[in-house]
Amino acid sequence: LRTPLSSAIAAVAGLRSHDVVFDEADRDELLATAEESLNRLARLVENLLDMSRLQAGTLGMLPQRINVADALAVADGDVDINVPEDVADVNVDPGLLDRIIANVLSNALRYSPPDRPPMISVSEHGGFVEVRFIDHGPGIPEQDRHRVFLPFQRLGDRDNESGVGLGLALSRGDRKSVV
Repeated sequence: LRTPLSSAIAAVAGLRSHDVVFDEADRDELLATAEESLNRLARLVENLLDMSRLQAGTLGMLPQRINVADALAVADGDVDINVPEDVADVNVDPGLLDRIIANVLSNALRYSPPDRPPMISVSEHGGFVEVRFIDHGPGIPEQDRHRVFLPFQRLGDRDNESGVGLGLALSRGDRKSVV
């Protein structure tokens, strides 16, 4: 929480300073930094609140019938998506599903080699729709696999851009709540 907050405070303080005169490009860059930092902070706070709601059993849902291919449309860029045309619609909370997709996909993209982008594969078995995220990253050691879905676990990541370790925990919790 401190990193995006500090960046936003520094950008706003710079803009308010009377000691420095910024040209329009510098002012735009400081405003963009503040906006990006505040958006990141808002996502972190939203994740923390959702984790609290999930643990308390009060995470609200508004399930709707949606097309899986439409839900996966947010996964643009370096992702190979395979959705059969005849796959059934699913009954889920679209907002929660979007967050699950974003959380799992961001991890897949972070750890995939540039020459082997992640894949998303959808199939239907016994009345259930399964969405698989496949990446070609280093993998998770078997002894750590149980920890990857626990809150605040980053399994060795130390940079400040990787998040706080809530994405997969929320995704697993959301998955149980949504399905």
